[in-house]
Amino acid sequence: MTQQPFELPHFYMPYPARLNPHVDEARAHSTRWAREMGMLEGSGIWEQADLDAHDYGLLCACTHPDCDGSALSLITDWYVWVFFFDDHFLETFKRGQDRAGGKAHLDRLPLFMPLDPATPVPEPENPVEAGLADLWARTVPSMSDGWRRRFAVATEHLLNESLWELSNINEGRIANPVEYIEMRRKVGGAPWSAGLVEYATAEVPAAVAGSRPLRVLMETFSDAVHLRNDLFSYQREVEDEGELSNGVLVLETFFGCTTQEAADRVNDVLTSRLHQFEHTALTEVPALAAESGLTPDEVAAVAAYTKGLQDWQSGGHEWHLRSSRYMNERARSTSPWGRPSGPGTSAADVGALLAAAGAERLRAYTHVPFQKVGPSRIPDLYMPYPLQLSPHLDTARRTLAEWCHRTGILAEGVWDEDKLAAYDLALCSAGIDPDATPEALDLSAQWLAFGTYGDDYYPLVHGHRRDLAAAKVTTARLSACMPVEGEAPLVPVNAMEHALTDLWARTTAGMTPDQRRTLKRAIDTMTESWVWELSNQIQNRVPDPVDYLEMRRATFGADLTLSLCRMGHGPAIPPEVYRSGPVRSLENAAVDYACLLNDVFSYQKEIEYEGEIHNAILVVQHFFGIDYPAALAVVQDLMTQRMRQFEHVVAHELPIFYDDFELSEEARATMRGYVADLQNWMAGVLNWHRRVDRYKAEWLAGRAHVFLPDRPRLHGRSGPRRRTPGLRRDTGRLGGGPHPRGRPRPSRPGGVRDRAPPQRHPPAADRRPGGGRLTTRTRSGRDPDMMATAVETPDRFASHRAAGQDAVRSPHRRSRRTRRPG
Repeated sequence: MTQQPFELPHFYMPYPARLNPHVDEARAHSTRWAREMGMLEGSGIWEQADLDAHDYGLLCACTHPDCDGSALSLITDWYVWVFFFDDHFLETFKRGQDRAGGKAHLDRLPLFMPLDPATPVPEPENPVEAGLADLWARTVPSMSDGWRRRFAVATEHLLNESLWELSNINEGRIANPVEYIEMRRKVGGAPWSAGLVEYATAEVPAAVAGSRPLRVLMETFSDAVHLRNDLFSYQREVEDEGELSNGVLVLETFFGCTTQEAADRVNDVLTSRLHQFEHTALTEVPALAAESGLTPDEVAAVAAYTKGLQDWQSGGHEWHLRSSRYMNERARSTSPWGRPSGPGTSAADVGALLAAAGAERLRAYTHVPFQKVGPSRIPDLYMPYPLQLSPHLDTARRTLAEWCHRTGILAEGVWDEDKLAAYDLALCSAGIDPDATPEALDLSAQWLAFGTYGDDYYPLVHGHRRDLAAAKVTTARLSACMPVEGEAPLVPVNAMEHALTDLWARTTAGMTPDQRRTLKRAIDTMTESWVWELSNQIQNRVPDPVDYLEMRRATFGADLTLSLCRMGHGPAIPPEVYRSGPVRSLENAAVDYACLLNDVFSYQKEIEYEGEIHNAILVVQHFFGIDYPAALAVVQDLMTQRMRQFEHVVAHELPIFYDDFELSEEARATMRGYVADLQNWMAGVLNWHRRVDRYKAEWLAGRAHVFLPDRPRLHGRSGPRRRTPGLRRDTGRLGGGPHPRGRPRPSRPGGVRDRAPPQRHPPAADRRPGGGRLTTRTRSGRDPDMMATAVETPDRFASHRAAGQDAVRSPHRRSRRTRRPG
């Protein structure tokens, strides 16, 4: 390796690295241990000089600065083992592209990680097995069963997903950005590292270990660790080893840009992930502790774990700057201020904190809502699967209208008959499940109506009042409407509770408690994600791109749809098949396509009329500083990549997976049916978006996008309508010209005002600070995409032409952007 392929960017790292005083003890111990395990002379992988040059003792002393000597030595042994495994797998299986041998090697390793330490393990046959057996026996006795399960799963992911890297090398395939981030978390080992942070600091309480804030802490930690590693290791991995799993290469390929530009964009995403880590640690984790009733000791444990992840970030950065394993000769700071030098000072860049980092952090809060964006531009969207429609569509429409009246959905001021007709959710169900019986189609359409209504209800009712506490109470009550073990359900008091109580009873009548529990968890995931959106809306915070794309699946109701779909295929498919990497990759690709599809169609509705911030196009605009047409082209490209990934998994990964799992012919046929369901789902969702009025500019201009709470709350009938002063009835008008009966035309829905007379301004209490009408947003957006079942980062340098034309990539710098949101 001679010339560096790019200059390393300036890294955001506000926490100073600290060195554990037991570093020399750990170095000496790990050297003896590696030799005893057979990893050095004679292994064909490492010599003593290699281990010394890599200096894993320094890595662990920087990343775990506060643990004692014995703990540091054990952690260092773990890192020696995992890096040896990586190099051993490269030399033994990757270089020769020996997938069969690699799979056989990986299949044995879980045998050396029994949850019960008393369980006997096989005799090790190589240094990797010997090292794992020794480390597991030394580590697990002092840890809980919950930690053992989490760490064993993280270790298996780290090992098994190496086959994914090997398969991509065999095919010469470079992943798309969303796929890459998902798989890198497993292959890269940072979740595994987070488990060792628990060992070194404190175990996370079981009550909150699976919560969103703790999950986001681990995921942002993982992404930042991996993206930093990709920048430092690009030269070794891509140029020397022929590796295709590198974030710089992934963005370079996706955007068609230079290596330097891709490296700078990777660093932008890295910085954003660190900001998300800090936001979660300082806002979501304290609230979680209070709401969960954690004891002082448990709160201290979560705080110690969070600080441990923070220490790992700064320490890992310091090690990358020093290790001979990486490209670091010209690592630099762009700060104009002088900075200290010496051990532990690589992150002490006060100038960067006050300048670039501060500006980047504030940018997430600067979006101006209700901007006029015009009709949504709909590009040519790639859809390889034909549409099929149920013959029972007309009946389902009538039945859905009756059900919405009966449950009170049309009587609370959120929806009315006009909206229900414009949304035509039965059409969505007819395309999603064209072979359904009339009863099954009715149930599907009603689930879509429940999810879409709830997604509209939260921002209109709770967002209008900025009442996050009430939204959480609503969410808790909805969860109580779903009994699992036969307990009495909550007595419903509003339309959502009436609807969910009815749907739950009819859907789960023949389910086992475990199946009910799975379905309830999926619905809870969806409703809790609406609270997350509401929290961002109250803060006027445009989400981090990665966090948005992942949470979008939840707000879309993907888990609910997939759960119902899987249950429809019976027990022929073992649960571990659905949990496998290829099947999850297949599902996520389909869900992401549908989520992004909805964001494309709903852009005007959400941005101009509802003041929404949860839209992929807006997130792309905001993060990369590009305009609407360029951001749309990026999202369109990503949709195409996600669809092609779906096709790739079906054609290449699933057949191999079937053989690996030794599935029966019956199970394979069932899986083919499941794949067909996902194909119908995507085609049906696209058709629904194209045909309904919900997203059309003409219909949007003729609606009042507000909450109408003065409508009588009657269940079973909508009751007489009352006019709301100052608001237009739905006349179908385009918003221009005089108001009927000669009255002055009120301000345009959505808060866009052209010379509106002062006397028609809303009361001060209803106005946003700084002017502009507060029109309660109807984020009625995600709609049936919500359940219809139901996602990557863009570029600021690949300038795409306006939507409706073919995208052309060319350099596009920030100074050339046509609009900076906010």
